[in-house]
Amino acid sequence: MSRVRIPPQLRGDVGGAREVPAEGGTVRELLDDLMARFPSLRTQLVEDDEIAPFVNVYLEGEDVRTLDGLDTPVEHGGTVILLPAMAGGC
Repeated sequence: MSRVRIPPQLRGDVGGAREVPAEGGTVRELLDDLMARFPSLRTQLVEDDEIAPFVNVYLEGEDVRTLDGLDTPVEHGGTVILLPAMAGGC
């Protein structure tokens, strides 16, 4: 079992949890497990079966886009962090 850290913006979709367990051998499988249990996350995390443009996904501190994307392997006990991009300015 691995852990997925949930940012404040998405915690309402997971009952307020800061972290939830998920199962899978890749980032895709972990997210599929997570979204199967919390379907409202799907539209916020993926687009066209890829990571949505304004979401960053990190595995052990590394952006998975610089690794193998959703196919990045996750070791048992690994930590995935979801981080929606923030925009600002005036």
